[in-house]
Amino acid sequence: MRDFIFENKTKVYFGKDQLHHLHEEISRFGNKVLLVYGGGSIKKIGLYDKVIAQLKEAGAEVFELAGVEPNPRHTTVNKGATICKKEDIDVLLAVGGGSTIDAAKGIAAAAKYDGDDVWDLVTGKGHVTERLPIITVLTIAATGSEMDRGCVISNMETNEKSGFFGESPAVSFLDPTNTFSVSAYQTASGSADIMSHIFDVAYFSKGGCMDMLTRVQEEVLKTVVKYAPIAVKTPDDYEARANLMWAASWALNDFLYDGYFQATVCHAMEHELSAFYDITHGHGLAILTPRWLTYVLDEENAPIIKRFGVNVMGVDESLPLMDGAKAAIDALSAFFFDTLSLKSRLSDLGIDESNFEIMAKKACAPEGVLYGFTNLTPKDVEAIYRMCL
Repeated sequence: MRDFIFENKTKVYFGKDQLHHLHEEISRFGNKVLLVYGGGSIKKIGLYDKVIAQLKEAGAEVFELAGVEPNPRHTTVNKGATICKKEDIDVLLAVGGGSTIDAAKGIAAAAKYDGDDVWDLVTGKGHVTERLPIITVLTIAATGSEMDRGCVISNMETNEKSGFFGESPAVSFLDPTNTFSVSAYQTASGSADIMSHIFDVAYFSKGGCMDMLTRVQEEVLKTVVKYAPIAVKTPDDYEARANLMWAASWALNDFLYDGYFQATVCHAMEHELSAFYDITHGHGLAILTPRWLTYVLDEENAPIIKRFGVNVMGVDESLPLMDGAKAAIDALSAFFFDTLSLKSRLSDLGIDESNFEIMAKKACAPEGVLYGFTNLTPKDVEAIYRMCL
């Protein structure tokens, strides 16, 4: 594995009684706040009122950007940046899931950009050296955006979905009770997303790895396997929701994959699905991952796939190598599609093969190859998409 530097600047308040610290944290950054949220579910569960009460206690002047999409649009980010520039916003407060937090990260950067389009920053045409601070109040366990540097933005005009790196949120409030209202479907999709972060970024790695990190990765994966079905069945189970929430934060905050370097193959393939069809990110990953593992399985990578099966999914260790690896993939498929009841095929989501060729080329851009667990060309990616139909 490679040398690395680990630093995470996010201060986390975890638990059901921590939001009362919000006014203190807001006051540290300034008086003018842009409140960013999605479709209004935070109002239905009463969280909006609690947040507003804290902002009033801080004496803050509040501006709002509502309606952030599940795959946040660059146009929405641009609207937020315009508000920040016009009103001289001091701090962003993102209340919602990964999409809302990603949008806030895009706004935080675009607000300090001389241009008027965040897509310049996504594509590398523009750059910033300063960003507005972000505070988050998380409402779903999935992306880990509450504790990492990255954000993913969609340009539906060009059918592109891509990301860039900035600063981690300064402060994040993680209250598992705020996830009680998350639907079974979104809970299942979010759980698949958590697992995919570990698979894609580090666990299924072609290069050398640190065994300590691999063991921690397995424990986080086991946590999802244990608690996701409980949360799906019993949405107000605090222990299940708490474990999923903390697992999501640690699955993608640099700690588990520092020292690794590879393309996030399944994410690259899924981003094209979301860009063209606007599907739920975690569900797309759940459909892709077992097919990808089946496609790339060979004698070289079978040991780590079997290890996953044995250490995480309970596969019989005495099975021969290739049989054990195949059993691991089967167990993962059963978990996603039987235990969590996610639909198992792209055709179930109304997707056909009409865009597969262009999607595969874009997934492998700019070098024409996805360098990862096993290197993939556009033809390979097309084949995996077809396996998912």
